[in-house]
Amino acid sequence: FAPGQNGSSAMPHKKNPILSENLTGLARLLRSYAQAGMEDVALWHERDISHSSVERVAMPDATILADFMVARATGLVQGLVVHAARMRANLERFGGLYFSEAVLLALVKTGLPRQRAYEIVQRSALAAINEAAAEGVAGAKPGRFRELLGNDPEVTSRLDKAALDACFDLDHHLRHAPAILERALGAHS
Repeated sequence: FAPGQNGSSAMPHKKNPILSENLTGLARLLRSYAQAGMEDVALWHERDISHSSVERVAMPDATILADFMVARATGLVQGLVVHAARMRANLERFGGLYFSEAVLLALVKTGLPRQRAYEIVQRSALAAINEAAAEGVAGAKPGRFRELLGNDPEVTSRLDKAALDACFDLDHHLRHAPAILERALGAHS
């Protein structure tokens, strides 16, 4: 978002994600060229040249569009402002709910049927959400979801403290991030 740029036409404080919205729309167009190409495959063995008319338009358009999208995405990422502390606060608003999948899978690994594990984890998750809503988001207690699970006999009968703590290990969830960044950005990461 550049200084002086207009955002929403009705709400001056709002920064519309116009570049990412544009990329999302263009991705639909780019994918549509794949469909035209797939329809051409059926004619490759024929002496029919109707596929070439599609290819004469689709190939240059698709490559030019892809190049434009890469340039636009590069500009979007280069201008991206990340408020890491705000992101962390948003993640922690409800006491670590984003770890619910890890808890669910850990319970399933103990032999608990998936649906029952889902119900148990959901019970604590909804309680954490409801408590935070009642207190106001700013009043949400860090770790409340973890605390509720740790007090649930159906959880603690299957997962000891160490196993439950392991489900809340953010480093485990981010362990592939450096490799992904290296693969995506190369030496620039």
